[in-house]
Amino acid sequence: MRKALRLAMKGLGRTSPNPAVGAVVVRDSEMIGSGFHEKAGGAHAEINAFSSLAEGDCAGATLYVTLEPCSTHGRTPPCVDAIIAKGIKRVVAGTCDPNTRHSGRGFEILNRAGIETACGILENECRELNESFFHWIQHGTPFVTLKMAMTLDGKIADHDGTSKWISGPLARRRVDFLRLCSDAVLVGSATALKDRPSLNVRTGKFKKTPRRLVATSSLSAEELAKILPPGMPPEPLEARSEGEWKALMLRLGAENVVSLLVEGGGELADSVLGAGVVNRVEFHIAPRILGGNASLPVVGGGSLRGLDSAVKLENMSVRRLGGDLIVRALV
Repeated sequence: MRKALRLAMKGLGRTSPNPAVGAVVVRDSEMIGSGFHEKAGGAHAEINAFSSLAEGDCAGATLYVTLEPCSTHGRTPPCVDAIIAKGIKRVVAGTCDPNTRHSGRGFEILNRAGIETACGILENECRELNESFFHWIQHGTPFVTLKMAMTLDGKIADHDGTSKWISGPLARRRVDFLRLCSDAVLVGSATALKDRPSLNVRTGKFKKTPRRLVATSSLSAEELAKILPPGMPPEPLEARSEGEWKALMLRLGAENVVSLLVEGGGELADSVLGAGVVNRVEFHIAPRILGGNASLPVVGGGSLRGLDSAVKLENMSVRRLGGDLIVRALV
């Protein structure tokens, strides 16, 4: 299953709105085939694993797959049919299909065909791999990650708005990975005007430009196109109240935006946190102390929250990346 997970990670950023899935075929304690879902509309992980078989035959083998095999026709035929046809004797899945209409159905079909099934192997890891997909399927809205780069004293820019570069090169490569895994990136108008960010993926072999969204009440798409570097046409949007933000999330979800990355600045961070639409935060903390009352805080805005109404986090993790600390947590 760990091998299947590593394979699934190769599809991150390429399969949306489908999940990233990996599969491994084992017989007599030897791996004889493997594959992953490479792109939306393409063959699923199980089919690619079967295609890779050195011997061409996997009768009596065990299939390890990170997600319950699909049982419905979409852009490709159901994988359960291929599994039965190949003579697989046992299927081990990391986690069940998150869609309540389909969950368990694949296992039922396989069991009726005499194939043994098991589920829940490395389940937490398999679910986290596709946490955006699971959320989107269950709620119809994108999984929203708020990423902010800050100094140790919680500042994102000096008094005149200068913010490049607070974090180090390894942390910036991490941002590239977050963008790669996102269907859309959202920034505020002040960030767009001051930093003129490209909002694309600039490192690694796989190049991608997510949808570029800018929260603004005054700038048009044409004006934003003149401000931002070339790429996907920038899209202005406006949302201030909790109701407006939640309606926007539903619209984006209907447009197959499975994952949304919010990159700031501080006013936008305050707005999305206050509206309750953020699912995960990831703060990159640089070993610098900026100071100054006029320096911009990581979460700005006019909200006057008391300690009792502070945004609460759970499942927090901290790791070092170069000289920076990466703090991740669920809201």
